[in-house]
Amino acid sequence: MSIAWVFPGQGSQKHGMADAVLSLPGAEERFALASRLLGRDLLAICSGNGGDDCSPADLNDTRNTQPALFVVESLIVDELHRQQRQPDMVAGHSLGELVALYAAGVFDAATGLELMQRRSTLMAGAGGGAMTAVIGFDRDQLNTLVDATDDVVIANDNSDAQVVLSGSPEAVRSVSDALSCKRAIPLAVSGAFHSPFMAEAADAFASHLDSIAFEDARFPVLSNTEPTPSRDAGELKQRLRRQMTTGVRWRETMAAMTSASVDTLVEIGPGNVLSGLAKRSMNGVTSSQLSGAGDLGL
Repeated sequence: MSIAWVFPGQGSQKHGMADAVLSLPGAEERFALASRLLGRDLLAICSGNGGDDCSPADLNDTRNTQPALFVVESLIVDELHRQQRQPDMVAGHSLGELVALYAAGVFDAATGLELMQRRSTLMAGAGGGAMTAVIGFDRDQLNTLVDATDDVVIANDNSDAQVVLSGSPEAVRSVSDALSCKRAIPLAVSGAFHSPFMAEAADAFASHLDSIAFEDARFPVLSNTEPTPSRDAGELKQRLRRQMTTGVRWRETMAAMTSASVDTLVEIGPGNVLSGLAKRSMNGVTSSQLSGAGDLGL
């Protein structure tokens, strides 16, 4: 049996997701650390209870979403480690890659939070783009349209039947309108994530990464930019440097896990998006979701 831990990214957040992890050791301290770093009450934002400092919509602000997911997912990882459980490999979707690196011991929680805060702030500031999810399409037609249209790329190659386009609003709309597909769903995002529109933000993030020490991973990591197993600290950092401007190659990530004989997929964090993709793309895989203390036998 081969086990992979996978970590979802932006879009999996939901109000109340912190409640399920608050009884885990270190939860209050980690939320407090994140709140000091952000300068706002992240736990209150996760609850969506409004009040003077936050509104129900604040959790969907990229600057809050990314740190919030990191805190929730990393606390579950910590409990798995306390139970002496570990995977054969890890992978994360978009921001989930930073949690995967944390799970593999590449950096500590404080470093992960600081990187997530820097990443989310830079991405939120790189506005002016658009993203649209496309479901049920002909890949040859899609590739032809993207290749023939400036300022649009495939940002998330999630499966054979689902991708996300990213780029200028005009270019994204042009491709999605011309493409024969079951559904095209514009996403409520502030920018063209995982595209060349993130170049300035990516350069700033890469410069910051240069000052951060990475350790070799304790088990293989499949990266978004290169979905092949690696433990090497330098290689993993270089892959992360490229992530903001290149696509999330999740379809290939699932193929790599299948080739590695992964038969058990554990999705760590709120929701079951990655489990659903695996169910439709990885023959014979068994999936489970860990979203809080109750799923960990506590």
